[in-house]
Amino acid sequence: MNNLSLKESLQHFFGFDRFKGQQEEAIKSVMDGKNTFVLMPTGGGKSLIYQLPALMLDGTAIVISPLIALMKNQVDAIRGAQEEDNVAHFLNSSLSKAAIQEVKTDVLNGKTKLLYVAPESLTKEDNIEFLKKIKISFYAIDEAHCISEWGHDFRPEYRRIRPIIEEIGHSPVVALTATATAKVQHDIQKNLGILNAQVFKASFNRENLYYEVRPKVKPENQIIKFIKQNEGKSGIIYCLSRKKVEEIAETLIVNGIKALGYHAGMDAATRSANQDKFLMEEVDVIVATIAFGMGIDKPDVRFVIHYDIPKSLEGYYQETGRAGRDGGEGKCITFYSYKDIQKLEKFMHGKPVAEQEIGKQLLLDTVSYAESAICRRIILLHYFGEKYEQGNCGNCDNCLNPKEQIEAKDEVVLAIKAILEVNEKYKGDHIANILIGNKSAAIKSFKHYENKYFGKGKDHDERFWNAVFRQSMVAGILNKDIENYGLLKVTQKGHDFLANPVSFMLVKNHEYEEEDDSAGGGGAPSGGSSGDPQLFSMLKDLRKKVARKHNLPPFVIFQDPSLADMSIQYPISTEELQHIQGVGQGKARRYGKEFVALIKRYVDDNEIERPEDLIVKTVANKSKLKVYIIQSIDRKISFEDIANSKGIEILELINEVEAIVNSGTRLNIDYYINDVLDEDHQEEVFDYFREAETDSVQDALDELGEDEYSEEDIRLMRIKFFSDLGN
Repeated sequence: MNNLSLKESLQHFFGFDRFKGQQEEAIKSVMDGKNTFVLMPTGGGKSLIYQLPALMLDGTAIVISPLIALMKNQVDAIRGAQEEDNVAHFLNSSLSKAAIQEVKTDVLNGKTKLLYVAPESLTKEDNIEFLKKIKISFYAIDEAHCISEWGHDFRPEYRRIRPIIEEIGHSPVVALTATATAKVQHDIQKNLGILNAQVFKASFNRENLYYEVRPKVKPENQIIKFIKQNEGKSGIIYCLSRKKVEEIAETLIVNGIKALGYHAGMDAATRSANQDKFLMEEVDVIVATIAFGMGIDKPDVRFVIHYDIPKSLEGYYQETGRAGRDGGEGKCITFYSYKDIQKLEKFMHGKPVAEQEIGKQLLLDTVSYAESAICRRIILLHYFGEKYEQGNCGNCDNCLNPKEQIEAKDEVVLAIKAILEVNEKYKGDHIANILIGNKSAAIKSFKHYENKYFGKGKDHDERFWNAVFRQSMVAGILNKDIENYGLLKVTQKGHDFLANPVSFMLVKNHEYEEEDDSAGGGGAPSGGSSGDPQLFSMLKDLRKKVARKHNLPPFVIFQDPSLADMSIQYPISTEELQHIQGVGQGKARRYGKEFVALIKRYVDDNEIERPEDLIVKTVANKSKLKVYIIQSIDRKISFEDIANSKGIEILELINEVEAIVNSGTRLNIDYYINDVLDEDHQEEVFDYFREAETDSVQDALDELGEDEYSEEDIRLMRIKFFSDLGN
């Protein structure tokens, strides 16, 4: 051990002149050979707590770390700060036989102070034999939450660390993690056999982070608008599926945002190249699954957006914690819809029952967080066993826009009584079912419909009672049992409240509106004048004028839904016009000039603020199908064959062809019509549309006779009419 003091060693090895937070106390504990448990949020300087003692103590410290990429980063960082490269090494599956031999030689010669090992490598027989030969100063277990099934990143091989340490030989154990609830902390200490450890726990409060939960309505538009308002800032967008990662990244790129995707399905080279581009600021935004971010040390990430709600609050804390590490601005925005929760629950089916049970409890906590209307910080910190004393943090959506409060003294009393009546042996959802009088399967099997509180709280719904339990927990009246996660217990404070109830103001929950899936779907709104009525009628007049000039019915120029959409979106360039419903490049170029000129004049004259989400371009997911259809029609393939090869009905195909033609692409389907209709019939329908007031198929059938023509005949001729004359 060297003779420098801790402060001098810090300066000598790392060039820092002072410790952060509890670093010094924790380092002393490690230096004194004590088992140590360190719980510090990301960016709190955890790694120094084992790196400095390792450099100062005799022997080699064994650092067990879950990610190969992380090990490499850490080893590079230590080597960068020291004179000799062999001061730190890693031992994992990425090394060749020769490289492994070199590492072992350096360690046996006493040159290596830190040896990073993956838990999988630790279990290999020859590695165990090798480690028995060396003097181990201590074992450091990084990302220790991986030990606990209740942690957000459980790894079964982590649970085998203790028996292997026993086999290699005793040395002190240091466990480090950036997120752990009381439950997880207990689990880690118990599993590693260090219940006697000295615990160092830093505050989980990140004051600079702003937390907001938004309803998941048109999330892509909201995201693009947000990024455009924060031009040039670095951000991460988390999605649950690889497919969604690729879709969102593509949508951002199409909208002129420098973005890249990152997920486990990409090959390692692409992944690390994308990560480097983000770190080197060649791109502003990374769209990723949670595979991205462990050990990402970028201090100036300015926003973290969750497109999908995370599976646990620990995951959420870890991921949002990647914003604003330099203490500057960090906006954390999460999109929430209860449908996503149901989707996550569905994913859990088929997993072992114990795992499902855990997953469900963790999800419930996430739902509580999302729907709750009290300060987000209070809930997050309470989850990690920390009390936040301020009533209003001034840096979350709920504190900046406070929600209505109601007196709930009687309801809290009722909740306490119901919990005590079943001997504190049940979880929140079960108690809620008793109170609202819901005969769920569990209620039936325990005969709790005979309970005297069954149905006593049916004036309120389950969400209300969950808010009562949650806010009572924050107030310290109830808590969740640590050993049996989720069972509601009444605290001493709760018993006092029951004996002497006082006012209890309950904050009303959010009601998140669901996005209506049918909205904005295939069918165009009929006649739709849901935008600016004055502009709508001006556009109709202009359409008449243009139609007369071309000697065409007005609906061939643009259909009503397109005009309605223009009166909502106010497009002022032909480029923007192409994002209007039913307007493609062909139509925009052919007829668009006069329309956008009119809209621009109108916007300027009336000083209208155009919606910023207008310019959201979508990546046409149907584009492959459209291209296929256009190519097939060019090759004169029959509609039946096209429909069969794509597994769609003929009517669906006609819908697609209509959409293509309505947007201004010219298609020649004569070869197919000639098979279905003779020349006279074709002419009759064509002439009808030339004179018609509207393009309604039903009006055409009424006029021309349903016994003479089918809906399909009329629609095919209407396509020909639009294509020949309009495009």
